Amino acid sequence: MTLSWIQIVRLGLVQLCLGAIVVLMTSTLNRVMVVELALPALVPGLLVGLHYGIQITRPTWGFRSDTRGNRTRFVIGGMAVLAAGAVLAALAVLAIPGARVAGLLLSVVAYALIGVGVGASGTSLLALSATATAPRRRAAAATITWLLMILGIAVTAGVSGQFLDPYSPFRLMAVVATVSLGALVLTVLASHGIEGRVVAEREPAPMPFRQGIAEIWGERRTRAFTLFVFLSMVAYFMQELILEPYAGLVFGYTPGQSTSLSGAQNGGVFVGMALVGVLATGFRIGSLRVWVSAGCLGSAAALAAIIAVGQAGLQLLVPAVVALGFFNGMFAVAAIGSMMALAGEGRGAREGTRMGLWGAAQAVAAGFGGLTGAVLVDLGRTVLPDATAFGLTFAFEAGLFVIAAAIALRVLQTIPDRRIPSGLAIPGE
Repeated sequence: MTLSWIQIVRLGLVQLCLGAIVVLMTSTLNRVMVVELALPALVPGLLVGLHYGIQITRPTWGFRSDTRGNRTRFVIGGMAVLAAGAVLAALAVLAIPGARVAGLLLSVVAYALIGVGVGASGTSLLALSATATAPRRRAAAATITWLLMILGIAVTAGVSGQFLDPYSPFRLMAVVATVSLGALVLTVLASHGIEGRVVAEREPAPMPFRQGIAEIWGERRTRAFTLFVFLSMVAYFMQELILEPYAGLVFGYTPGQSTSLSGAQNGGVFVGMALVGVLATGFRIGSLRVWVSAGCLGSAAALAAIIAVGQAGLQLLVPAVVALGFFNGMFAVAAIGSMMALAGEGRGAREGTRMGLWGAAQAVAAGFGGLTGAVLVDLGRTVLPDATAFGLTFAFEAGLFVIAAAIALRVLQTIPDRRIPSGLAIPGE
């Protein structure tokens, strides 16, 4: 027995919970550290980079999912660790003004826990979804799961922003604790009993982890796609740590307003993903290469608009950021289509290991990209006005998106040109 559509949506709710907690860590706390606490952008950049760096362990979690089963334990346990790390991260923000060293050390512990929690829960969840879902439903299941995650990010950022104003450290603590506890409870309820009712494919001939990962890395398409994921995700995540500080320092946004800006951006991501899924599946318009390249080039254009409104002092940041989110969504849904198309190719029963490998590449790229953006802004602000320093960094990111578009046109030629599946319109099911 494989996952029903209701069970697929229930697992998607777990991904929603992951996104809800992580957005507060990478956006809201980052902005508070840079603007309210006047710390260099490098500090939250290193912390977020730590959480991404630890996710290099994702292939290990995926390999465990392929060989040992009992994925629900890792899904719930990882979420518990993530929630605990989030609460500790908020406590650290409260402690930094009075005890900077102790607060920063607590932040390091907190973001390490966040990385472990995301890696364990997220990879095990995707492995369960991929191996317990009927082949004809896998791509749609991936799209549903991703859209729910984006929805969780957008709703959490928008609603939390309303409760953060007027800002106080204790309001921040209350918001983070509420979201973290709610996410843990929803994860337990959503995942309870699913794994025991389905038949999940498992590795028939277990082998040592090193041998298993070496075998997967020996596949040419897997290597090519890993390279593409890394390069494109560096561009995708460069603005993650600097967009909210940009809104605060250049446009005078409050913490609540900048958090809501993050929600608007992810709302754009959601619309972009949904629209491309409908056009590509329902109307058979475009292919993976076309949508990935268009999303990258559109993201570059949106970044140019973000630079322009900052230089001109125009209050048009929100529509420019929504446009960035929209094109990011176009790019992301095409990348998901490629991932699901390749996950089941090559040696069988290795879906979890492949997704773990690509997840690790994405995590390392996200940490590297976010840290690079923060470092460039810090260096630029030492000699340039804020708007110019941020603008040059966004311009560098836009250039990376253009390069990523060119790489997509070349690298994705090695991937079967399949239409992008959508979880929004599933006829006959």
